[in-house]
Amino acid sequence: MGGRVPGRGLRCQPHRCREPHPGSVTATTAGNMEPPDARAGLLWLALLLAGHSGIQAEVHVSVPPLVDVLQGEQIILNCTLREHPEHYVLEWFLVDASGSRHLLASGEPQGSKLQSTVHNSRGRNPPYALNPSGGLVINDTQVGDERDYVCVVKAGPMGTSEATSKVRVFTTPEPTEVFPNKGTLSVLDEFAQEIATCSSLNGNPVPNITWYRNGQQLKVPTELNTKGYMTSRTVREASGLYSLTSTLYLRLYKEDRDARFHCAAQYKLPSGQVGHLDSPAFQLTLHYPTEHVEFWLGSPSTTEGWVREGDAVQLLCQGDGSPSPEYSFFRLQNNQEEQLKVNLKGNLTLEGVRRDQSGTYGCRVEDYDADENAQLVKILDLSVAYLDPLELSVPGELFVFLNSSGTVVDCSARGLPAPTVRWTKDSVTLAYGPTLALDSVTFDSAGTYTCEASTPTVPLLSQTQSFQLVVQGTPELKPNEIKPISGNSWMEGDEVTLVCSAQGYPEPKLTWSQPGDTPAEPPFEGKGWMSSSLMVKVTSALSREGVSCEASNVHGKKSHVFHFGSVAPQTAQAGVAVMAVAVSVGLLLLVVAAFYCMRRKGRPSCCRRAEKGAPPAREQELSHSGSDRPEQTGLLMGGPSGGGRGGGGGFGDEVSDGLGVH
Repeated sequence: MGGRVPGRGLRCQPHRCREPHPGSVTATTAGNMEPPDARAGLLWLALLLAGHSGIQAEVHVSVPPLVDVLQGEQIILNCTLREHPEHYVLEWFLVDASGSRHLLASGEPQGSKLQSTVHNSRGRNPPYALNPSGGLVINDTQVGDERDYVCVVKAGPMGTSEATSKVRVFTTPEPTEVFPNKGTLSVLDEFAQEIATCSSLNGNPVPNITWYRNGQQLKVPTELNTKGYMTSRTVREASGLYSLTSTLYLRLYKEDRDARFHCAAQYKLPSGQVGHLDSPAFQLTLHYPTEHVEFWLGSPSTTEGWVREGDAVQLLCQGDGSPSPEYSFFRLQNNQEEQLKVNLKGNLTLEGVRRDQSGTYGCRVEDYDADENAQLVKILDLSVAYLDPLELSVPGELFVFLNSSGTVVDCSARGLPAPTVRWTKDSVTLAYGPTLALDSVTFDSAGTYTCEASTPTVPLLSQTQSFQLVVQGTPELKPNEIKPISGNSWMEGDEVTLVCSAQGYPEPKLTWSQPGDTPAEPPFEGKGWMSSSLMVKVTSALSREGVSCEASNVHGKKSHVFHFGSVAPQTAQAGVAVMAVAVSVGLLLLVVAAFYCMRRKGRPSCCRRAEKGAPPAREQELSHSGSDRPEQTGLLMGGPSGGGRGGGGGFGDEVSDGLGVH
């Protein structure tokens, strides 16, 4: 009786088992091939023995039914026995494409270890191997290892059991390559054209290729049609890997001129994962007719379209057709086209443009594929702005007289567009317009006058012209103010610096009524003025006469007299000086008297004589009461008395002679 035992595989009659499915477990009993009738008898015998209480248990093995691996990695196919027989033989077989089995390796227990033997590695390097538990080890897996592997366990009386494991090897393909169509593709064609070919090489299993436009996947069929389709071709390489080539065909439109295309290869990985490899993006070269033309001024210009004379002017023409058509430039004169230039760049440059080149210019696009209603000709007006050098109605130097009026200066400005004119002096605007009137001229009116002409609508287009105004006339004179040094009046002997400033043309000469004048510092009045200074001492005579300065030139002269008013004498100062001299003389006399007294005390004989010849007490009283006056009188008057002689002669001798007489 045959059939599948749950969890144990298939029970087979001796040598009647077919190739098991991957991962299945089967058990067989040992024996020889018998005829059908004999096999039937043995089957009944086996059934009878199965009901006997002393029959031995069967052996069961299990392996992983499906093993996925990336190429180059190692795998181990474990063969697990549910029972533990004392003795068994474990064998690994490879099943080829025809279903034939090839023994790779075997092992049987020897004591506590499994003795393994590799019988045939079928040229594989590195060869197959068994691990200590009987698992089949496959190193550096390759696509050729993608097979069914059968583990067979022979356990003698317990029978034989086997199980099959299927190995799948996954290989990542090479980077995706794309080969776009390098030609020019016309949008006028009404059928699908070849866009590009995409290749994904040396992968396993066969990858899949998809196409994208601007990042969006293209849903194109594989059947031929006018809108678009794709074709694929798969090649199995000698290595056993697969290469896939896909070609995309599309109907193209003008909108595709900026489109970016690419392809991507999707490939399988272990555990149900999917890889993705994108190709580089590419664009197509399309041919489509011109529908619109633009013609404009490319050089620097104003909003009104003016260009400056002398500039390099560019006229730019651009059609929206592809490839770029020919551009023909012309100028309209008297309703006739004057051909200027033909090129593929669409630009016309006028170097150093002149005013006579103003006019109407045109551009024509030579596109013979364009629709008959397309406007292929455009025109524009070129306006060249210019401004001639300015002309003044007066020479570079204009001479006028002081206080004159009615002088008019004209500034002639010719240009296009009409320029704006203004007059300035020292950067201050005086008037707008071409005419400048000079009235009530003063010396301050002298200076540089500038006519400025500009065109507000054309920046940096301007001209200037200047003249120098010279004012002639009698000089103007300005004296500085003088004030007394102290108080409200001058004192005899005060020193003062007088300054006079003058202006005029020709340059005036400054003179003084007193000598000693020097050029002064730059005048405070400013430009056009000159100055002179004179230092004097104030005296009563000078106050009466005054000091005058005069400025003169060929046109006349002007003068000014400086007066000092009343001058106070320096009497108080003289009294002070006399008192100082008197004090000095008195101090000198005191010093002389002290010196004289010291000398007298230094002579003992004189002192003794004075003591011996001293008068009686009465005489001393008289001496104290009346002898001082004669001595003082003698000293002051120089009389014939002894005191007088002592004051008029030498201190030592005159004192000594006076004492011997007594």
